[in-house]
Amino acid sequence: MGLSDGLLDANKKAMVVNDCCNMIESQLAAKSGISGIALRTAFAALKGVKPGYIPYVVEQLLPPCFSAIDPIWSEGMQQGDPVAHLVGSRSRTADALLSVTDTRVKNSSRSIVRGTYEKLRGSAKQHVEEAVPDLAKVIQDYTKA
Repeated sequence: MGLSDGLLDANKKAMVVNDCCNMIESQLAAKSGISGIALRTAFAALKGVKPGYIPYVVEQLLPPCFSAIDPIWSEGMQQGDPVAHLVGSRSRTADALLSVTDTRVKNSSRSIVRGTYEKLRGSAKQHVEEAVPDLAKVIQDYTKA
Protein backbone atom coordinates (compact mmCIF):
# COMPACT_ATOMS: atom_id res chain seq x y z
CA MET A 1 0.00 0.00 0.00
CA GLY A 2 1.45 3.37 -1.03
CA LEU A 3 1.08 6.69 0.74
CA SER A 4 -1.73 7.77 -1.61
CA ASP A 5 -3.73 4.66 -0.82
CA GLY A 6 -3.44 5.14 2.91
CA LEU A 7 -3.69 8.90 3.13
CA LEU A 8 -6.35 9.63 0.57
CA ASP A 9 -9.00 7.10 1.48
CA ALA A 10 -12.50 8.49 1.87
CA ASN A 11 -12.21 8.78 5.66
CA LYS A 12 -8.99 10.83 5.64
CA LYS A 13 -8.81 12.75 2.36
CA ALA A 14 -10.56 15.96 3.40
CA MET A 15 -8.59 16.12 6.66
CA VAL A 16 -5.27 15.54 4.89
CA VAL A 17 -6.06 18.23 2.31
CA ASN A 18 -7.10 20.65 5.07
CA ASP A 19 -3.97 19.97 7.11
CA CYS A 20 -1.77 20.43 4.03
CA CYS A 21 -3.49 23.76 3.25
CA ASN A 22 -2.97 24.85 6.87
CA MET A 23 0.68 23.78 6.64
CA ILE A 24 1.14 25.91 3.51
CA GLU A 25 -0.48 28.90 5.24
CA SER A 26 1.81 28.44 8.27
CA GLN A 27 4.89 28.14 6.08
CA LEU A 28 3.96 31.35 4.26
CA ALA A 29 3.26 33.21 7.50
CA ALA A 30 6.72 32.28 8.77
CA LYS A 31 8.49 33.74 5.73
CA SER A 32 10.01 37.16 6.22
CA GLY A 33 11.60 39.84 4.13
CA ILE A 34 11.13 40.47 0.45
CA SER A 35 10.92 36.79 -0.44
CA GLY A 36 8.16 36.32 2.15
CA ILE A 37 6.23 39.24 0.70
CA ALA A 38 6.67 37.86 -2.82
CA LEU A 39 5.48 34.41 -1.78
CA ARG A 40 2.44 35.72 0.08
CA THR A 41 1.55 37.98 -2.86
CA ALA A 42 1.85 35.08 -5.30
CA PHE A 43 -0.26 32.88 -3.05
CA ALA A 44 -2.92 35.59 -2.79
CA ALA A 45 -2.99 35.82 -6.59
CA LEU A 46 -3.49 32.06 -6.86
CA LYS A 47 -6.24 32.16 -4.23
CA GLY A 48 -7.94 34.76 -6.41
CA VAL A 49 -8.15 32.43 -9.43
CA LYS A 50 -11.46 31.16 -8.06
CA PRO A 51 -12.94 30.33 -4.64
CA GLY A 52 -11.54 27.10 -3.25
CA TYR A 53 -8.74 26.99 -5.81
CA ILE A 54 -5.93 26.21 -3.32
CA PRO A 55 -7.70 23.24 -1.65
CA TYR A 56 -8.66 21.99 -5.12
CA VAL A 57 -5.06 22.14 -6.34
CA VAL A 58 -3.76 20.53 -3.15
CA GLU A 59 -6.29 17.72 -3.56
CA GLN A 60 -5.17 17.22 -7.17
CA LEU A 61 -1.46 17.31 -6.33
CA LEU A 62 -1.47 15.03 -3.30
CA PRO A 63 -1.80 11.67 -5.09
CA PRO A 64 1.15 12.25 -7.45
CA CYS A 65 3.16 13.93 -4.67
CA PHE A 66 2.60 11.01 -2.32
CA SER A 67 3.53 8.62 -5.12
CA ALA A 68 6.70 10.64 -5.76
CA ILE A 69 7.86 10.53 -2.13
CA ASP A 70 6.57 7.02 -1.38
CA PRO A 71 9.97 5.39 -2.15
CA ILE A 72 11.68 7.73 0.32
CA TRP A 73 9.02 7.08 2.96
CA SER A 74 9.31 3.32 2.36
CA GLU A 75 13.08 3.47 2.85
CA GLY A 76 12.43 5.21 6.15
CA MET A 77 9.92 2.56 7.15
CA GLN A 78 12.58 -0.08 6.56
CA GLN A 79 15.02 1.91 8.69
CA GLY A 80 12.44 2.31 11.45
CA ASP A 81 11.74 6.06 11.27
CA PRO A 82 10.12 7.29 8.07
CA VAL A 83 9.67 10.84 9.37
CA ALA A 84 13.35 11.23 10.23
CA HIS A 85 14.32 9.68 6.90
CA LEU A 86 12.04 12.02 4.93
CA VAL A 87 13.43 15.01 6.82
CA GLY A 88 17.00 13.75 6.48
CA SER A 89 16.39 13.33 2.75
CA ARG A 90 14.77 16.73 2.40
CA SER A 91 16.71 17.65 -0.75
CA ARG A 92 15.63 14.45 -2.49
CA THR A 93 12.09 14.86 -1.12
CA ALA A 94 11.91 18.44 -2.43
CA ASP A 95 13.14 17.33 -5.85
CA ALA A 96 10.48 14.61 -5.97
CA LEU A 97 7.71 17.04 -5.00
CA LEU A 98 8.88 19.73 -7.39
CA SER A 99 8.97 17.26 -10.27
CA VAL A 100 5.23 16.83 -9.74
CA THR A 101 4.50 20.56 -9.63
CA ASP A 102 6.79 21.25 -12.58
CA THR A 103 4.80 18.77 -14.68
CA ARG A 104 1.47 20.10 -13.43
CA VAL A 105 2.36 23.72 -14.20
CA LYS A 106 3.82 22.83 -17.59
CA ASN A 107 0.44 21.36 -18.53
CA SER A 108 -1.61 24.18 -16.98
CA SER A 109 -3.81 26.28 -19.22
CA ARG A 110 -3.94 29.13 -16.69
CA SER A 111 -1.35 31.76 -17.53
CA ILE A 112 -1.49 33.28 -14.02
CA VAL A 113 -0.55 29.91 -12.55
CA ARG A 114 2.29 29.34 -15.03
CA GLY A 115 3.61 32.88 -14.72
CA THR A 116 3.50 32.93 -10.93
CA TYR A 117 5.19 29.54 -10.65
CA GLU A 118 7.90 30.41 -13.17
CA LYS A 119 8.76 33.60 -11.28
CA LEU A 120 9.19 31.74 -8.01
CA ARG A 121 10.56 28.41 -9.23
CA GLY A 122 14.20 29.42 -8.77
CA SER A 123 13.83 29.62 -4.99
CA ALA A 124 11.19 26.91 -4.67
CA LYS A 125 13.51 24.08 -3.65
CA GLN A 126 14.72 25.92 -0.56
CA HIS A 127 11.13 26.65 0.50
CA VAL A 128 10.00 23.09 -0.12
CA GLU A 129 12.98 21.72 1.82
CA GLU A 130 12.02 23.98 4.73
CA ALA A 131 8.46 22.58 4.62
CA VAL A 132 9.47 18.89 4.57
CA PRO A 133 9.47 18.49 8.39
CA ASP A 134 5.90 19.82 8.58
CA LEU A 135 4.80 17.65 5.67
CA ALA A 136 6.39 14.62 7.30
CA LYS A 137 4.42 15.36 10.47
CA VAL A 138 1.15 15.56 8.54
CA ILE A 139 1.94 12.25 6.89
CA GLN A 140 2.86 10.70 10.22
CA ASP A 141 -0.38 11.93 11.82
CA TYR A 142 -2.42 10.03 9.25
CA THR A 143 -0.29 6.91 8.89
CA LYS A 144 -0.22 6.05 12.58
CA ALA A 145 -1.90 2.74 13.25
